[in-house]
Amino acid sequence: MKKLYLLLPLLMVLLVFGCGKSENHAKANEKITKNEPLVLDTPLSEDDYAEESRISFAAAGDNIIHEAVFTDAAAVASVYASDTGKKTEYRFADMYAGIADIISSADLSYVNHETPVAGKSYGISGYPDFNAPEEVGNDLAEVGFDIINIANNHMLDMGEGGLENSIKYWNGKSAEKGLTFIGGYTKEDYDAVRFIQKNGIKVALLSYTTFINYSHVNSLSSGSDLIIPYANEADMRRQVQLAKDGGADFVIVAMHWGDENSFSPNTEQEKYASILANLGVDVILGSHSHTLQPLEWIDGTGGHRTLCIYSLGNLLSTMLYDYYMVGGILTFDLVKDKDGNTSVENPILVPIMCHYSMTRDSLKIYKLEDYTEELAKAHGAQKNGAFTLGKLYSYVTGPIEDEFLPEFLK
Repeated sequence: MKKLYLLLPLLMVLLVFGCGKSENHAKANEKITKNEPLVLDTPLSEDDYAEESRISFAAAGDNIIHEAVFTDAAAVASVYASDTGKKTEYRFADMYAGIADIISSADLSYVNHETPVAGKSYGISGYPDFNAPEEVGNDLAEVGFDIINIANNHMLDMGEGGLENSIKYWNGKSAEKGLTFIGGYTKEDYDAVRFIQKNGIKVALLSYTTFINYSHVNSLSSGSDLIIPYANEADMRRQVQLAKDGGADFVIVAMHWGDENSFSPNTEQEKYASILANLGVDVILGSHSHTLQPLEWIDGTGGHRTLCIYSLGNLLSTMLYDYYMVGGILTFDLVKDKDGNTSVENPILVPIMCHYSMTRDSLKIYKLEDYTEELAKAHGAQKNGAFTLGKLYSYVTGPIEDEFLPEFLK
């Protein structure tokens, strides 16, 4: 996913002298082919650097491992082992094949993983108390996801011990697969802001949830080392400032909030979005409603603008109504110019469709643009009437303004 930005002067040098077959030029061309840093004998001058640095970003919504999802993943794993000779108990990666090009081609890709990974000792389970198979982390990394968020209402489904195991699991995957993990914290590291530095740009990542399911049952003990990142203005103010003090060019905040089944933000969402915009946050990535909610620019103090999507909807799930099947991948660019000025550019919501059969298997995520009437008729979620493409499109065009839509929906 690394992109190499070369300047016009450097390109002209290579074009002019590229016909010479010297060993140095051959090595330089080899490095360009491999997308590795270009090494020259003479250091580049300040004027040779690009006028701007840029990161492409892709953000996906709720990744929910229902029982039907991991059951299908087990069946896929059997076929995968037969075809490749590689044995695995569960195989999720193939379900994302229809959107893998978006995820893998972005410099950074984010997903809200709304299922604990607490280990087999807790029992693999679906709704209402989730626990996903451990293979899921490897498969998300294989698809191309870089950032995993777990701050959501299901993070304590397996209790305090399950959350502790989930944090250990994702920290392990961070070390093994190079993932950045947010949303699961100890009291000691809660204020240790997670940063990613890429293409000369430093991005800070923060994460909050407004509630936890069954809080009267699933709560942390008084002496726990863990902390739930509940949304509150004091923590937001402190941590956004810590991010800026740490040299962040951009601050991105994941928010798990709002009402399920709703296509509009509620007053609590609007309150926190306004707070974050006034603090100078650059992007807000919302989740929880399982439906798409509006994408908009919010004006903050000092003329700052914040890009906010109130809900990205679902990525993967086997929920039972058609509007739960339509989600989105938000793509945008983070840009820093030569003078250090920053901007968020080119926001587009790529609508997606999660498909499963009448027997709740054969899961696959499609770009909505590639989804057909034939597939819609064969979809297993027909609880509120038969699917049509027009109906599915309306779940996107209703909450999302034209300026953020791909051409096929305008």
